[in-house]
Amino acid sequence: MIDLEELGLDEGAHLPIKRALAAVPVGGAIEVRGRAPTLAIDLPAWCRAHGHPVTLSRSGGELRAVITRGPGRWGGAEAAGGADPDGVVERPPGRWGLAARGATVEAGGADLGFALADKRVVWADEAPRLYAQAAAAQWDPATAIPWAAPRAHPPEVEAAVVQVMTYLIENETAALIVPVRFLGQLHPHFREVMQLLAVQVADEARHIEVFTRRARLAGDRLGLSTTGGQASLATLLAEPDFAIASFLLSVLGEGTFLSLLAFLRDHAPDDATRELARLAGQDEARHVAFGLAHLARHLGEEPALRGRLAAAVERRHQALAHTAGLSEEVFDALVLLAAGGWAPAAIRRGHAAVIELARDMDAGRRQRLRRLGFSEGEAETLAALHTRNFM
Repeated sequence: MIDLEELGLDEGAHLPIKRALAAVPVGGAIEVRGRAPTLAIDLPAWCRAHGHPVTLSRSGGELRAVITRGPGRWGGAEAAGGADPDGVVERPPGRWGLAARGATVEAGGADLGFALADKRVVWADEAPRLYAQAAAAQWDPATAIPWAAPRAHPPEVEAAVVQVMTYLIENETAALIVPVRFLGQLHPHFREVMQLLAVQVADEARHIEVFTRRARLAGDRLGLSTTGGQASLATLLAEPDFAIASFLLSVLGEGTFLSLLAFLRDHAPDDATRELARLAGQDEARHVAFGLAHLARHLGEEPALRGRLAAAVERRHQALAHTAGLSEEVFDALVLLAAGGWAPAAIRRGHAAVIELARDMDAGRRQRLRRLGFSEGEAETLAALHTRNFM
């Protein structure tokens, strides 16, 4: 029994009533007494709204009510994720909507129709760890890069830096757009994947910022953007399948960019370029790690996906057969960066370094393909078919 004294429901009397009801099972009863003038009207209305039967009586100026606990307002509710609040279900229903995993979801909600609602397709057991790592590794472009560091290299080498930065900007723009397209389709039940993709988008936005700022250190004029490069990136933007898009972008494209960023770090003519290449490479390594992790899990449950991934590489190769691949301007800029000057011996050394870069990129692609279960021969063939534009 609880005594409300003169406390009315319009003053918060429902709180001790709810507390008392929570202490008894469905079908159990509590007695409520009170002397508030409107209690005889307000209490039955509240009980009806919350699904609890009530009987009233009076004794002098006091109202007495026996409230039987019913199923309550949430009688048809369900837990988003089952009994385990951290449990990730295989296929969360759209009626869970935007509810947090582990929340109690009231019945009757609209089905929001998230297209990516299959754990097999999107999940990676490493996602929580990778998100925590990504959140802790964020860096500020204004302070992390030594923008004021001296630049003593020749103007032609600076022009090479500008051309490479121009190339990187458009590639990172594509790498930003692809996860954005899928974020809105992802069921919020897979919150760690959603958060990880959101950080990936933030990473790419930051890369675009620092590459643009580096390109403009010596002036506002940027380098050349080629139709072949644009065509290559357009095939990434057009891919509607999450698994295939992740494979083409993260495993093959960004995986290849790990080698390119390491090359820029090792051959950078100034500290700002060296540091931005290093930091961007750290971010890209996480993107590649997630792509490999969730595709490896997906392939473990659906081995036939491997054939679809191989077919996607072949389709993309055929679609880009008419293009020239990596532009002459970018290739020459990389040679000059590695050479550092115009002496014949230096140019020879720079050219050899870019050829070695291509071999390193190919070896990295083959290694990642083998990790996804492709045979050595399949990995070699698919790696060779990857776009010559790197991404």
